[in-house]
This record gives sequence, structure tokens and C-alpha cells, in this order.
Amino acid sequence: MQVILEVAPESLYNDMFTKLLKNSLFELSSHHCGNFVVQALISHARTKDQMEMIWEELGLKFADLLEMGRSGIIASLIAACQRLQTHKYKCCEALATAVGSKEENSKFIVPRILFLDSYFSHHDKSSWNWPVGAKMHVMGSLILQAIFKFRSEWIQPYLLSITSMGTEHVLEAAKDARGARVIEAFLASDASTKQKRRLVVKLRGHFGELAMQLSGSFTVEKCFNVGGLSQKESIASELLAVRTELSKTKQGPHLLRKLDIDRYSSNPDQWRSKLASKESAYNEFYAAFGPTVSKSTKSNKFLSDASMDTSELEELNTKERDSSLTSASILDDTSAEKKMKKRKRELASEDAVSSNKAVENAVNFFLSSGKPDKKRHGASKQRLKI
Repeated sequence: MQVILEVAPESLYNDMFTKLLKNSLFELSSHHCGNFVVQALISHARTKDQMEMIWEELGLKFADLLEMGRSGIIASLIAACQRLQTHKYKCCEALATAVGSKEENSKFIVPRILFLDSYFSHHDKSSWNWPVGAKMHVMGSLILQAIFKFRSEWIQPYLLSITSMGTEHVLEAAKDARGARVIEAFLASDASTKQKRRLVVKLRGHFGELAMQLSGSFTVEKCFNVGGLSQKESIASELLAVRTELSKTKQGPHLLRKLDIDRYSSNPDQWRSKLASKESAYNEFYAAFGPTVSKSTKSNKFLSDASMDTSELEELNTKERDSSLTSASILDDTSAEKKMKKRKRELASEDAVSSNKAVENAVNFFLSSGKPDKKRHGASKQRLKI
């Protein structure tokens, strides 16, 4: 059934939903096999009406589903709500409520989701603490990554929670590949720059250590992008201290080049001047185009990152130009194809006798010419290779 739901046309999907699965989604979710069918149903919902029916059965069951270890269903619900643009705020609110009561401080939300199994298997949840050295939960990480894609006004408890984490917990999360993805998702969200930098400062003194790890290097780069000038310089100085060792790693050369560590080493003033000029240029861009561009979600994400490289902006413009050229090319190709078809029809309607005679002459010429010249044959091969 899982595969059928994934590939079924909409009519069959609707029939299976309404006639077989409706009003039994929570019961199926509790089954060790049936929960995968529910995940497939949610992940392949086509319309908001379908999501409305799913939400009616599962929207108030987040805590029960997590208690049963059905975090995959929660992840599917969040992703589907995001994709279909429905129940977005309700989804964020339901998850926050499931991992903590309204009376509790929201700072516990992110740690509890990072360690879903540990939290929900604890006999006294009110006394649960961060399990030092434990592996972070895969689904918990995916859920938080999805949450941080929502608008900041809907996820304020999550933003407060991740920025309230202790320095040692932020560092432990950054060293874990699953936790690092969550930090990167937060730094790429539309949270305020102030909130992002509040998290970055907690990693000070550990950027060199993180850069030596493959997953940590992406976190370091994200931190550099959102940091202020002083934070950028702090990161650069820490990477300079481990430059030799870092250059021998798989990710090292890219990171060193991206942060321009060689320039920082040879001419720190020029490095600072370059960063300052970039920031000034983007501030001017903000002043000139900020209100207009802010209407676009993608532009918001672009503008919120005041440290984006000029090369990245040029690449963005190049892609837009290429897209326009491609569209024009497609139109030209379509027009040319129509002309070609018209020409073929004209040729087909010509005098058959003349056509046959031309073919006969061509064949006779070829037969009479014997073997083709080797030089011409070689040139033909070269043309074919080209």
C-alpha cells in the first residue's frame, strides 16, 4: 500500500484515502508497519483539503505519536504542511506543546527534540537533562531543520530555545553531524541577525576545532557569513592557527579559500577593508531596494545574509540571464522547428519525377566516384569527432 500511495494517480489516491484509511490514521500510526503507510499518505497528499482531513485525525496527537516513537509521521506532517502551505502555525504550535507544557520555559524545546528518544523514554520528564555524549536523534534533527524553514513569527519559541542553549551544548551540537545541520538551518532561517550572532559567539574559540571536521566546516562557513566584522576576524584568526593541518583535509582548501585566509595572513588590513566594502555595498543595496525586495521570500533570505560574496551575487545574476536566454532560445527553436516542418511538407509536394531523378543522379555519382578520397574521409572523421 505504501508504494501504491506513492505512485497512485489522484483519483486512486482519493479512493484509498476515503474508503480505506480515513478515520483510522491514528490506529494505523500505532502499528509498527502501518505507520509507514500513514507516512506515505501524508507525504503524497495533493491538496489542502486532503491535508485538512489528515490534520483532523492527527493534528492533536503529536504528543501521543512521539510517545510511541512515531517521529517519522511528525516529520512527514511538517513537510507536507510546508509544501502545501497549510496549517503552518498550528504545526509549529502542536510540536512545541508536545515536547513541553505551556507553563514550562520554551528554552527546553530544541534540546528535547534533538534527543527525542531520550526525552520520551525518561521516566520523569520534568527532571530530564541534556544527555552528555549521547547521539542526537535523526528524525529530531530533520524535524528541526524543517521547522526553521517557517517564518520567524511562527517559530519564536524555537528561536528562543536554540539561542538560550548553553555554550557547552551549542558546541556539542556543532560537533554532531545531526546537530550541526540544525544549527546551519537556524543560521539560514529568517531569524534576526542579532539572534544568529548570539549563537555564533558561543562557538568562539572552537572554530578551528570544528573546521577540522567535515560536517563542522559547513557550520564554520555559515557562522562566518552571518557574523559581524569582529566575529569574522575571530573566525579567520582561529583558522589561520590551524591552516597547515586544515589544508590537508578534504574540506580545508575550500574553506580557507572561501574565507580568504591567505589574504588575512599576508595583509590583514586589506582583508578587513574588503569585508568592510562588501558590507557597505550591501547596506546601500538595502537602503535602495530593501522594501521592494522584502516582498519575496527568496530575496529576504538573500538580504538577511549581509556577508554574501560579490561573486555569489554575480552568479545569481548570471543564472537569471541564462534563464532568460534559455527561454528565448526555446522560443527560437520552436519557431525554427515549425519552419522546418513546413519546408518538409513543401518538399514532399514537389514533382515526384524530379525528385526521383535527383536521387538517381546522386546515386550514380556516388557509384561512379569509387572509393572516397582518404584525406576527405579522414576530414569527415575529424568533423564527426567535433
